[in-house]
Amino acid sequence: MKAIFRAQYLLNFAVYILVLLLFSTGGCKKKDNPIKFPMGIFPDSLYNLSGLNSEYDDYNLNIYTVSGDLPVIFSSNRESKGGQFDFVQGVITFDFDKETGNFVLNSAVSTDPHYATIISKANTSLNDFGPYSYFSSVDGYEYLIYASETSSGGLDLFYVKNLPKYGNNIPNVTGPYPVSVINTSFNDSYVTFDFNGDSIYFCSDRNGNYDIFVMKRNAGIATDLFLSGDPGQAVLVDSINSSFDDMAPYVYMNIMVFASNRPGGLGGFDLYYSVYKSGKWSSPFNLGPSVNSSHNEFRPVIINHKDFTNQAILFSSDKPGGSGRFDLYFTGFTLPVSRIIY
Repeated sequence: MKAIFRAQYLLNFAVYILVLLLFSTGGCKKKDNPIKFPMGIFPDSLYNLSGLNSEYDDYNLNIYTVSGDLPVIFSSNRESKGGQFDFVQGVITFDFDKETGNFVLNSAVSTDPHYATIISKANTSLNDFGPYSYFSSVDGYEYLIYASETSSGGLDLFYVKNLPKYGNNIPNVTGPYPVSVINTSFNDSYVTFDFNGDSIYFCSDRNGNYDIFVMKRNAGIATDLFLSGDPGQAVLVDSINSSFDDMAPYVYMNIMVFASNRPGGLGGFDLYYSVYKSGKWSSPFNLGPSVNSSHNEFRPVIINHKDFTNQAILFSSDKPGGSGRFDLYFTGFTLPVSRIIY
């Protein structure tokens, strides 16, 4: 009996040693980590958002939220077959494969009832341009601010407001109301708030050509009270404006992107950016031939995503090769580190 017990013990011990040897010599080799790209990268290729574009004019895109899906509203004259501009909703989706580095982008016109309700309040019987959404942490409301053509043929700013989207709720949208703090007898359009919400930027031809203006606000006041207030004091933005048309500003953190037909570009309207540092905007930088062309590029919007190392820029252009006249485009966007000051 002792001999049998001793033999069993030796056998078990031998198996134990064999297992140790297998692990130490790689017999059970650990698999390599398949994730080669822990963070995504927006490619610098130019993507035509063909799912949104039509044979007519599609531009002035606005983004509601930045996640895997981007709900958007933009201006289009497709419904009138090239005549009146109204707001249309759509969605942009993207995916980055962390194993292969492949980036997939899709877009489509959508019929989400939440955004359809907002659009139905904002659209008028005349042209509607430049939608811009803004969430006010002061009063908890979401605002859509935009420019509509008046009976005299000019452009005034208006806004509608609603509580943010929760699930599939249909919002109670109020408005439209005039942005009386900005509107004049001239053309006023394309608003954007700065990151802190204490300044609002817009463009206007009140000085002859289009320039970019800024107006300070008390960030603690409810947004609707500010927008509907008495006419405010607007000043020209330093270092940015030219003697030509400077339009459609969009501010993200300390970066402003805008469109200008100033000399020195590639042709028509080009897209430029400026950096806010030490209380002043820098002289503009042209975004270059990867974005700009000899045709018109207009209304740029920057998106930033927590899972991506760079930003992306969305804009419109009437360059050849699109679906129609003005089309919407998407491309990766990386600024030199030395120019990003947060």
